[in-house]
Amino acid sequence: MVMGVSGCGKSTVSQALAQHLGLDMLDGDDLHLPESVAKMRSGIALQDIDRWPWLDRIGGHLAGSPDEGACLVVACSALRHAYRDRIRACAGEVCFLFLKGDFELIAQRMRQRVGHYMQAGLLDSQFQTLETPGPEETDVITLNITEPVEVLVEQALAALQEHRSRLALHNPV
Repeated sequence: MVMGVSGCGKSTVSQALAQHLGLDMLDGDDLHLPESVAKMRSGIALQDIDRWPWLDRIGGHLAGSPDEGACLVVACSALRHAYRDRIRACAGEVCFLFLKGDFELIAQRMRQRVGHYMQAGLLDSQFQTLETPGPEETDVITLNITEPVEVLVEQALAALQEHRSRLALHNPV
């Protein structure tokens, strides 16, 4: 799961990563209810009551892969620890790639974006909601968005391989 605030590049990085790995990609934004999209189009920040069913749908997609062991790359903000826990509860083992960037860079990117319902004015609420993953979340890998997409994908692949190796050491077959 590629996570971070709106405008950080989740969809772009998810798509590039999925293409590189030959996996399907799901943009979590596609699973928002029409009422939630209407709120965001109007510049109204979503509340947890809006997010819980959305997070459950995302977790359900991750858990409902058609083949046992199938993988999926998902773009989803997953801003709070509780949101990530909700996804983990639905989906089981998930590795999060946190696209970290500063407010000004992301605001600039959002102003250049065309046709997206998420208003640049909501970026403040995204940063207010964001709970930066800490060391206790061992399934989160942090990537700096100042790097080009190709570099982020390379870094993600290397970090995912290391993460899998760590899991194998702690959970031998």
